[in-house]
Amino acid sequence: MHATAYANSNIAFIKYWGNRDETLRLPSNSSLSMNLNGVFTRTTVHWDDTLKQDHLILNGQDQTGEPLMRVSQHLDAIRKRLNLTSYAQVDSENNFPMGAGIASSASSFAALTVAGFTAAGASEVSEREMTTIARLGSGSASRSIPTGFVEWHAADRHEDSYAESIATPDHWDLVDVIAIVSSAHKEVGSKQGHPSANTSDLQSARVAGADDRLQICKTAILDHDFDTFAEVVERDSNLMHAVMMTSRPALFYWQPASLTVMSAVRRWRADGLQVCYTLDAGPNVHCLCTARDAETIQRELSTLDGVKDVRFAAVGAGARS
Repeated sequence: MHATAYANSNIAFIKYWGNRDETLRLPSNSSLSMNLNGVFTRTTVHWDDTLKQDHLILNGQDQTGEPLMRVSQHLDAIRKRLNLTSYAQVDSENNFPMGAGIASSASSFAALTVAGFTAAGASEVSEREMTTIARLGSGSASRSIPTGFVEWHAADRHEDSYAESIATPDHWDLVDVIAIVSSAHKEVGSKQGHPSANTSDLQSARVAGADDRLQICKTAILDHDFDTFAEVVERDSNLMHAVMMTSRPALFYWQPASLTVMSAVRRWRADGLQVCYTLDAGPNVHCLCTARDAETIQRELSTLDGVKDVRFAAVGAGARS
């Protein structure tokens, strides 16, 4: 009983930060994202009746402690759903930096979820339900299950907080040109950061306007309206980081090079390029642009001080086995 699954990372346009239920990872607000083609996690799950506990190999290294505990807890959710008693051997690897604001937990737990269910032969589990299970491991993992552009619905019940595709990858030729300013694992991960959101005086205002921003962004995507898309995406990213910076204790993910890239992006857009920025919980800057300007943005980013590498990803498909 084994299977291998692939899941792309995703970049959120309307952000997820803070939960209404920490245990179930029910988000404070709905969010909107796109999957990133070729920025992925590959995970193999082997359910084995002879094992006495779960085992995890991550990027070629045997894992103990927190990484193994999180994977085992997620496998518990799959075991509970399927009435399984077997432990699992899990072998997982990413083709991009982990813990640096490129949503490695999203692709990791999406791939783990799909591989776990597929290895157990659980064909009765729908995509919608699979997104709710993936959410238990990492909230943003729910968005890496469906294809293309994805909306994750906030709700007060587990089964109602699911993700679904709003448009396929070929709907709009957006490209994420990622300016890597640091590959270091961040000191405070998203899992630890989410509970701090409500310590900020700004979180309630951010959440109150999130649905309006999501509707503006969703309409802009469906209408291919880049100017509206750019304004709301940058505004939402800035709001999330304002909450982080005013939390107690404060979380500062931006680095000097992050600000350099953000300033350059706004200058390039004023000069006529279709590009905007967004940052997840990390210093690396996602420069969203249309395909016509992607090579120019990639070239310009490589000239900026502090940019160590530039990654390129078009809109990607959903998780698959």
